Amino acid sequence: MRPNPILALFVLCLALPAAERKVPMSLHEITLPSLDGKPQSLAAYRGKVVLAVNVASECGYTPQYAGLQKLYTDYKDRGLVILGFPCNQFGAQEPGGAAQIQSFCQKNYGVTFPLFEKLEVKGPRKAPVYQFLTARNGEPAWNFHKYLVGKDGQVLQAFPSKVAPDSAELKAALEAALK
Repeated sequence: MRPNPILALFVLCLALPAAERKVPMSLHEITLPSLDGKPQSLAAYRGKVVLAVNVASECGYTPQYAGLQKLYTDYKDRGLVILGFPCNQFGAQEPGGAAQIQSFCQKNYGVTFPLFEKLEVKGPRKAPVYQFLTARNGEPAWNFHKYLVGKDGQVLQAFPSKVAPDSAELKAALEAALK
């Protein structure tokens, strides 16, 4: 098996403390390993509205997976993509590996939106995608914090965990972003 240069660069970047990494200027500049370990450029979502969510399988907010899947199903044809970023930083509520996460999400919630490898959303090893998302919008306080990103790759708004996927507040922001 040949080494993957994109994945090697990603791992090298994560080895640097967050303060020493260049913060991306757009979501579209970032490449991350998807849950199956393959590099995924977020430039693939240029022109789409993205809802980025740090997710976990053993959290009180975990039932939000169902609402996120419904949003994805209802809005994907209009240009919405939901990106799930598993994170184990809040109460160790995402202890599983990639295969366990994938199985849990499909079996329990029928998740079909893209999921990525487990990453850190805060602290010195914060992943580049969260360096970007949090630069002007604050770090997540818990799992299922949501960042709404416009078609241009810029963060429009952030929603705390308590804002459910089917809330009027989130749906109004989605509708405005999709216009």
